[in-house]
Amino acid sequence: MKEQEYASEDLLQKLLADYPNLLAGDQIDATEPRRWLLVSREMSLASEEDGSGRWSVDHLFLDQDAIPTIVEVKRSTDTRIRREVVGQMLDYAANAVVYWPVDRLRAQFETSRKDYEQALIELLEDTEASPEEFWQRVKTNLQAGKVRLIFVSDEIPTELRRIVEFLNQQMDPAEVLAVEIKQYVSPDSNLKTLVPRIIGQTVKKPGGIGTRGPWDEESFFEELEVQAPEAVKPAREIFGWAESKASRIVWGKGKQYETFFPTLGHKGTEHKLIQVWTDGSLTIWFGDMRTKPAFNDELKRLEFLRRLNEIPGVTIPDKAIDKYPSISLSTLNSEIALKQFLEVLNWFVQEVRES
Repeated sequence: MKEQEYASEDLLQKLLADYPNLLAGDQIDATEPRRWLLVSREMSLASEEDGSGRWSVDHLFLDQDAIPTIVEVKRSTDTRIRREVVGQMLDYAANAVVYWPVDRLRAQFETSRKDYEQALIELLEDTEASPEEFWQRVKTNLQAGKVRLIFVSDEIPTELRRIVEFLNQQMDPAEVLAVEIKQYVSPDSNLKTLVPRIIGQTVKKPGGIGTRGPWDEESFFEELEVQAPEAVKPAREIFGWAESKASRIVWGKGKQYETFFPTLGHKGTEHKLIQVWTDGSLTIWFGDMRTKPAFNDELKRLEFLRRLNEIPGVTIPDKAIDKYPSISLSTLNSEIALKQFLEVLNWFVQEVRES
């Protein structure tokens, strides 16, 4: 078989959309190969709040850890691949973390394919996975700048490789990679083989996208100290509260970002209240509450919301009572704010036990 150029850039883009495994997820992470979910081709991206699409991203993928992965495709014959495409990708990344509302990403994904529920189950390899939690994680990753940028071409030039290596070392927690996908065709053109190869991969710093479990209390707080040291104190207090008040503490199964959430068992129902992450964020599980006794009443969730919003620095909109909003743990660093927050948790426990 002989190496052959792609007939067009669009052909290479279409191949990626049809066969996401060409992004070489097993080479990106040999321990836990990346799996891909295509959100959209030609995903529009604005450069200001409520603005129209200024750019069009070639592909937007998500992996099983809800990391947004922006892919830009250029053939090696396109001279822009050497330098111009780098500035283009940095524009994408800088604006995506600000102007890509997760609700819009989710709507784009769900309208682009009829089997979106099954596609998400296959990505997560879990029939009981919560779509709400997954999309909330996408939002959290965007807010934290945890994105992956991938340059794709039939041949990655030396200049681009050096830039990718440099950016990948410096842009923590973001990850920057290049994938070279060569095409080989038989003499009679009846057989075609595509061979992907990761270019420019470097070792990430501790706490970045390359970090791995397994997780427990010790490893959780070690990782939290790396990623968000200002969140350690309130997280410790919340963990201590969970040990004394919750029925059990569940550790997440994430391979890159750890989480714990206390659950409260009552009359055969398990209530999930909050979820604490190693990036220093805390998720409120309103979406789960709406299906459980005690808080399936909208007025009761609004009361819970009101109590949370009385805490200095906490501002959660009313529309979030059916969703999974997040706050920063650093908001709870003051003794007053933390005391109020724990009082709200105690109120939740009391309401559940009286239901």
